[in-house]
Amino acid sequence: MRHLVYQFGYNTPAASEGTGTGTTTIDITGLASDGGMTVSATDDWWNTVNPRQAYTCEVYATGAVSCTQPPYALSPIQLAVVPLLGSSYFTALSTSPTSTWKQNYNVRATFDPSGSNGFMGQVSTWNCTYTLTGKGTVPNGAPLMLIHSEGAMKQQGGRDLTVNQKANVLFDPRIQMPVLVDEEVNLVPRLSVNQYTVELKLIRD
Repeated sequence: MRHLVYQFGYNTPAASEGTGTGTTTIDITGLASDGGMTVSATDDWWNTVNPRQAYTCEVYATGAVSCTQPPYALSPIQLAVVPLLGSSYFTALSTSPTSTWKQNYNVRATFDPSGSNGFMGQVSTWNCTYTLTGKGTVPNGAPLMLIHSEGAMKQQGGRDLTVNQKANVLFDPRIQMPVLVDEEVNLVPRLSVNQYTVELKLIRD
């Protein structure tokens, strides 16, 4: 079991307190029968009495995610980091810290990017395609590596929504985990919320 805690900011920098901030706890609880890694993720927003409902899903080596337990959901905060926990997501960096590679996978979940407070609706499959480029080790921060990611997740059926994403990620090869994610999201077609940002910082492992 692995217990990860990320400090987050939704439309604001990640911080220990303030509007739009909080923590996301991700527990990696073991392997599922089909080879996926079972994770349970819970958002705890600042200045709220109780954490939000925990969502349990399986994450695969490539970053694919399948949420097979009610409510079959991921939050926008969790979606920014959970696929990055796939065991082979950053293996290209073992060849060179300036590698460029493609990451293609599916996410199957109920996911509503137009709101941050809970999710309803049908389970959808999202096709995810990203280009990642290593920018080398961080000056004065080695061995942390900076990666730029750009791509989109496209809903199959339903509203046929496209979620365009750009992100900068800091990856720590010692613990094989992303320690910072700074993501910008734009939605097509536009919803009540047509763009937002998410920043996450690993504060406990």
